[in-house]
Amino acid sequence: MEELMMESAQQVLDVVTTAAREQGFAVNIAVVDPSGHLVAFRRMDGALIGPVDVSIKKARTAALFGTDSAALGEGARPGGAIYTLEHTNGGLIGFGGGVLLHGATGPLGAVGVAGATVQADEELARLGAAALS
Repeated sequence: MEELMMESAQQVLDVVTTAAREQGFAVNIAVVDPSGHLVAFRRMDGALIGPVDVSIKKARTAALFGTDSAALGEGARPGGAIYTLEHTNGGLIGFGGGVLLHGATGPLGAVGVAGATVQADEELARLGAAALS
C-alpha cells in the first residue's frame, strides 16, 4: 500500500497556500492519511482560528468515507439517507473543502481547506489534490 509521505503533504500545503494567497484568502489546510490522522497542517498568516477544526474535519470526512466532503454532504442534509452522519467519528463536515488525495495505487488520504468561502475552499482543496496527480 502506498503511503502519504511528508514531502507529498508539504507539496499539497504549498500549492494551496500559493493559490489562496493569489486569490486574497488566508486559510487553514489539513492533510490526513487514509485513517483520518493528521499528517500535516498549515494556518496561513491572518487565517481565523475557528476554521482550524473545520479544515481537519473536512479532510477526515473525505478520508474516512472515501469520498469528497461535498459529495457526502448531499445525503447528510435534513431528510437525507445519512442525515446526522456528521455527529459520528468525533464530528464530520458535509460541505465542500474536503477532497481525497490519490496515489498510483489508491487513496493516500485527504486535504481539507477552510477559511475562505465554501466554493473557494473546495476549489483550493481540488488544486491541492491535483498537485499529487
